[in-house]
Amino acid sequence: MLGYIVRRIIWSIPFFFAASVLAYIIIQAPPGDYVTSLAARMVSEGNDMDPSRIEALRIRFGLDDPHPVQYFRWITGAIQGDFGQSYEWDRPVSELIGQRMALSVILAFSTMLFTWAVALPFGIFSAVRKYTMGDYIITFIGFIGLATPNFLIALVLMYIGVVHFGSDVTGLFSSEYVNADWSFAKMLDLLKHMIIPVVIIGTSSTASLIRIMRANLLDELQKPYVVTARAKGLSETKLLLKYPVRLALNPFVSTLGWAFPQIISGSTIVAVVLSLPTADPLMLDALLTQDMYLAGAFILLLSALSIVGMLVSDILLALVDPRIRYR
Repeated sequence: MLGYIVRRIIWSIPFFFAASVLAYIIIQAPPGDYVTSLAARMVSEGNDMDPSRIEALRIRFGLDDPHPVQYFRWITGAIQGDFGQSYEWDRPVSELIGQRMALSVILAFSTMLFTWAVALPFGIFSAVRKYTMGDYIITFIGFIGLATPNFLIALVLMYIGVVHFGSDVTGLFSSEYVNADWSFAKMLDLLKHMIIPVVIIGTSSTASLIRIMRANLLDELQKPYVVTARAKGLSETKLLLKYPVRLALNPFVSTLGWAFPQIISGSTIVAVVLSLPTADPLMLDALLTQDMYLAGAFILLLSALSIVGMLVSDILLALVDPRIRYR
């Protein structure tokens, strides 16, 4: 196992550089660059931009340099922890993404815990009590969760909170803690405000995992080893938890590699609707304005999370499923 972990860590290095090249290509794929986007916005607002100023900005930002030079300058700085200077904000990217990325990771981790805590027992119940009223109710709620967009749930909860309870459900902090230094009281306020975003973002993935858990457990319950163990007099609870559930957990663990970064990048509309101070709205703005260093930092960090998540999921799979062995 240790040898496998070391090999995977070594292999993750070329994967990381390949992801960085792909991230740079994606950022540069749209026609133009930040300066052309800035000029187009100024024209749409009725302000012309002098060509000499456009050229000066391109020289200042190094946009006239060849793409290999721009990529090398960006990736070497990123390896050293310097993600460059944001064109739009005229501030170091590390200052802009620090707290936002941390809040996104906390929100994604909490959403994943919520998803597993709900999907695991409901999926087991739905499989064990198949074709009962409880199974039908869970299935119906699961289909509703899969079919309803997260941002629509956010809008409904915002309406209910404001109209019926007179409370604002947007943001992750109360007004007195927005600019306050971190403290235990601010952490409690953050946890209180995270309940609604976690439920909203985790709804669709929870419904999906319930269906996956039900299908996998139903498949395991039909296998000969379950029939044999039951015939030998093993109690139903011990039989269920020791063998079928353990093997049916594989989809839960294998989703760790993609679910974590997907939750961060896939909650952009919800973050905009709820005015969450996470990375998603800032990343969307950076992509729209072609702010290369800011958008590239977000994509690079999400790629790193995917690589780390896949490594962790593979290790956990070997611990959960005794049939999996790495040579």
